[in-house]
Amino acid sequence: MKASEGRVGRVFVIRLEDGDVVPDCIERFAEQKGISVGHVILVGGIGGGEVVVGPRDSEERPPQPMLLPIDGAHEVVGVGVIAPDEDGKPVLHIHAALGRSGQTMSGCLRPGVTTWLVGEVILYEIVGATAARVLDKESGFELLEVEDRGRD
Repeated sequence: MKASEGRVGRVFVIRLEDGDVVPDCIERFAEQKGISVGHVILVGGIGGGEVVVGPRDSEERPPQPMLLPIDGAHEVVGVGVIAPDEDGKPVLHIHAALGRSGQTMSGCLRPGVTTWLVGEVILYEIVGATAARVLDKESGFELLEVEDRGRD
């Protein structure tokens, strides 16, 4: 395990509106506000797109994602981490549970997932932590790398 210590900086309350694309809106907001590393909590509704619900084969590298379509409005609660990619742009990795009609699915929200009616986001800026998303050739994922600055 590696860790990078930081502290909470600014805190933003954000309202996503009907049809806004998650995570694009949150990443764009973070870039406009100069947020490099952050923590996101999302509640509200999701209306469309696809959710990554796991790899088809756990042993395959790079893994092929399994995608499920979001068919109709779903309640959503999600949590994610923002960290810059290798070009310094904020990238949100967010997992969420989506519910509709007594059924729940959970997974990674991908670009193209849209807000249904309203999404409420709390974005906590984390200052002083050193983290970045770096392409891992074996997995094909941009994995979170941190500068190991944990205190004993």
